Amino acid sequence: MSVSRRRFLQVLAAASAGAATTKTGEAAHGVFSGYPDSYGVLHDTTLCIGCRSCERACNEVNNLPQQDRPFDDLTVLDEKRRTDATRYTVVNRYKTSDEKYSTVTRKAQCNHCLEPACASACFVGAFKKTPEGAVVYDESVCVGCRYCLIACPFDVPTFEYDDATTPRVQKCTLCHPRLVEGKLPGCVEACPMEALTFGKRVDLITIARERIRKYPDRYVDHIYGEYEMGGTSWLYITSAKDIKEIGLRDDLGKTPAPEFTSGALLMVPIAIGIWPVLLGGIHKISERKARMAEKDKRDSVADAIAKTEAEAKERLLKREEALKEQREKAVKSAVEKALKEAGVEEKKDDGKESS
Repeated sequence: MSVSRRRFLQVLAAASAGAATTKTGEAAHGVFSGYPDSYGVLHDTTLCIGCRSCERACNEVNNLPQQDRPFDDLTVLDEKRRTDATRYTVVNRYKTSDEKYSTVTRKAQCNHCLEPACASACFVGAFKKTPEGAVVYDESVCVGCRYCLIACPFDVPTFEYDDATTPRVQKCTLCHPRLVEGKLPGCVEACPMEALTFGKRVDLITIARERIRKYPDRYVDHIYGEYEMGGTSWLYITSAKDIKEIGLRDDLGKTPAPEFTSGALLMVPIAIGIWPVLLGGIHKISERKARMAEKDKRDSVADAIAKTEAEAKERLLKREEALKEQREKAVKSAVEKALKEAGVEEKKDDGKESS
């Protein structure tokens, strides 16, 4: 996802120009009511045995890097792993307070919200809810702001921090390329226990309700994802009475994420519009500071040189004066000595004459 400066400014300009005219449902900050006939997946945790077949299939279908530990190593189930750039789905095993169903195994991945928080937070429209139900990502327009990572209430999107050349946001795609070809998501196709059911979301809700009605002792009367954050395309039914015990949030409410962010994000086009000016101003200020710093540096060096030269000249003058004084003293001493010697010889000569 290498983005040149020109490409970055083109994206900003396009986002700024189109933000006011984009239709609801396509706008990065617009409120979108979802696609009524979209597809999804129902995960029945009571049927999941934690075999990790879904993890293996996801890895193969999406050409993800080889994992450190093999997929038949089931000891990882108790480590409470999360998805990252190298794995789009993980299966974890949880201990619950329920006496009858004390252990629950749950698959985690992107929940593909009907009104995605990641899309509402993305000011360049890199995330989009598709008619098929998947929330997809376009790395070609992403500028790497990572607002989506912060916005997601399920803590799903991750960033390729280990790839400095083409970093991307990574997450489950609901196997969207397979969906448009009429195929099942890889994880659903691979599940041997049919714990994952693919179909139209409205039909999945009907199936879930029927299972809950038929086996009230097995399931909690709650379809997780039917209403949370406005609803998701990935749904859960479980025996866990306290969903927090199996790693699901119970504090999300029914309000879609865009309704929380749309007001604030209306200011994004304005901010985008002034970014080139702001960045240009910052660049000019930085250049001026750099020039002033360079001038100060040159002046400091010049002052230091001048000071050193002056001190050297002063020391030289003092040394010359000291040498001159020493020479004068030496000459005077020599003259006095010579005169003294000359006076002694003169007296000796006078004595000889008198005798």
